[in-house]
Amino acid sequence: VDSIEGLSPAISIEQKTTSKNPRSTVGTVTEIYDYLRVLFARIGVPHCPSCGAVISAQTVQQMVDRVMGLPGGTRLLVLAPVVRGRKGEYRKLFFDLRRQGYVRVRVNGQFRELSEEIELAKAKKHTIEVVVDRLVIRDNLGSRLNDSLETALRLADGVVQVEAVEGPSHLFSERLACAACGISFPEVSPRMFSFNNPYGACADCGGIGSRYEIDPALVAPNAHRSLKEGALVPWAGTGGSTFKQTLQVLARRYKFDLETPWGKLPRKTRDIILHGEPGDGFEGAVAILERRYKETLSPEIRQELEHYMALRDCPTCKGSRLRPETLAVKIAGRSIADVVRFPIKAARQFFDTLTLSERDAQIARRVLKEIRERLGFLAHVGLEYLTLDRPAATLSGGEGQRIRLATQIGSSLVGVLYILDEPSIGLHQRDNTRLLDTLKRLRDLGNTVLVVEHDEETIRAADFVVDLGPGAGELGGHVVAVGTPGEIAAHPASLTGKFLSGVEKIAVPAARRSPNGKHVIIHNPREHNLKGMAVKIPLGTFTAVTGVSGSGKSTLVNDILYRALAQMLHRAQERPGEHDRIEGAQHLDKVIDIDQSPIGRTPRSNPATYTGVFTLIRTLMARTSDARMRGYQPGRFSFNVKGGRCEACQGDGLVKIEMHFLPDVYVTCEVCKAKRYNRET
Repeated sequence: VDSIEGLSPAISIEQKTTSKNPRSTVGTVTEIYDYLRVLFARIGVPHCPSCGAVISAQTVQQMVDRVMGLPGGTRLLVLAPVVRGRKGEYRKLFFDLRRQGYVRVRVNGQFRELSEEIELAKAKKHTIEVVVDRLVIRDNLGSRLNDSLETALRLADGVVQVEAVEGPSHLFSERLACAACGISFPEVSPRMFSFNNPYGACADCGGIGSRYEIDPALVAPNAHRSLKEGALVPWAGTGGSTFKQTLQVLARRYKFDLETPWGKLPRKTRDIILHGEPGDGFEGAVAILERRYKETLSPEIRQELEHYMALRDCPTCKGSRLRPETLAVKIAGRSIADVVRFPIKAARQFFDTLTLSERDAQIARRVLKEIRERLGFLAHVGLEYLTLDRPAATLSGGEGQRIRLATQIGSSLVGVLYILDEPSIGLHQRDNTRLLDTLKRLRDLGNTVLVVEHDEETIRAADFVVDLGPGAGELGGHVVAVGTPGEIAAHPASLTGKFLSGVEKIAVPAARRSPNGKHVIIHNPREHNLKGMAVKIPLGTFTAVTGVSGSGKSTLVNDILYRALAQMLHRAQERPGEHDRIEGAQHLDKVIDIDQSPIGRTPRSNPATYTGVFTLIRTLMARTSDARMRGYQPGRFSFNVKGGRCEACQGDGLVKIEMHFLPDVYVTCEVCKAKRYNRET
């Protein structure tokens, strides 16, 4: 290009997967999760992870005010719970308390004098509370009560119990800890809610939310094969002789036949073989494989065992990625994990109907405003079916583009040129209208929106259209028509205009291809929002699965059908979505998932190398008379290896010049003039 005039700051919102990082989610990409972390850190209510009781830290003055609020004349005991549900004799504790001047303790609910010998069973759990003071509520009690509470808090490590002689007891803590369970609580801060931070991440999975585990379905994939025939694949070869002997012992003990097909064995028997029986001495095939995977130092054995592993939710955090203490902080009875599991539509409803105290509402006002606005932007671009915990790597190119679009609207920039490549792709017509409204909103903020699009509705909604053509490749590159959609439709040379005006139409086939009589049936799919219907897909035909955005198309086809068939046909490790079974897989040889991810892995990849036709071209060139005369082999015509390639650019056709703190510059190779080969080749 010679020059560009009038160019404002430009932002290209590309259609590609947002991130391959397993820690990246819809919530983190849109920054909504960052606001949620602040919200829960500021107004979240901590609960005990064990008993569920509300935990709050109180000052001594707050404790005094609470106790002084009891009716006058109420008789009280101030107790210091020094031991709660722990085993031991505690002779030294009693001796130290007696030496410090304390007179009475309550042991397991019974008051005892410290002057007497207290014998406790060492192997039993005990609760010991020191009687710090006996009081009666009256007006001038404040100073004495304050001293007694401070003494008890010092003695019991920040916990005190005030008990009415004829009434309820009150547990107080000057730090975040459950006085009943003795569980301490860390400081509630935003980092506590981050699964990328050790303070918040689940200790078991490191904040990933999942881990690879031995999958029984991959250990015994063929229900028609008996144990004797090798139903348990890891021990089907010669290396499983020890386990085969174990199976014979189990068969005699639990009275089952090794020649019975795996699928016809009782469920109880299969569970014993796979998971063992408590007190039996046999831990089960799954546990044996898990232990072997963890203990082996051999890369070959680990690689072999990985064939029988599948990605599962972490059993500790149940896929939430967070520590139990983090999940115990709640707003309106919901943890941060509960909120991010809501679809965008449900999350909007939760925050729109959230009722807070006057204090909490004042603290959270600005944070809630940002959260509500960003959720609204996602809904307006047709993504209200997504959840905030959805991994970014699982988003389609169109979904990733619309998320970035919603993020840009949230940034409220003005005077920017936004460039989008086919934002309507993958959208149902119902949702396309909302997308167009969002693009117009971006324009109305004071920006320019430039869209590369084929969609008729988008073209008609545009203020100005540039039609390139008239054909593709060498036949294109010309500006055929410019103007409003109406002017384009009236232009005689515009092929796009002919379709807009109705002169040209897409022909509807007069006849449809008949199926071959075979089917693949998905029984009871129920992942995400699927309702458990049976889906029968004819084979030998071009079948379309359609519906509005978020209706379950990708879940049914990609998450359930593809993954299940990949497991059956290719022993894939990805776990399919919830369903009963797939019927008809025997009619298929393989299953191929053609997605929107880029096909090229290196700059040297091109359509010829990717399709394999370049191998044939090199072979053909090696068979020419000149090549045979010079003794050239097919490898001579590869630009990836020494011999025939240009060594000045190493077959790239371009030379990279490093600019250090500036972006690298690529210039045409002066030796081969971008032909990639040396002169002889």
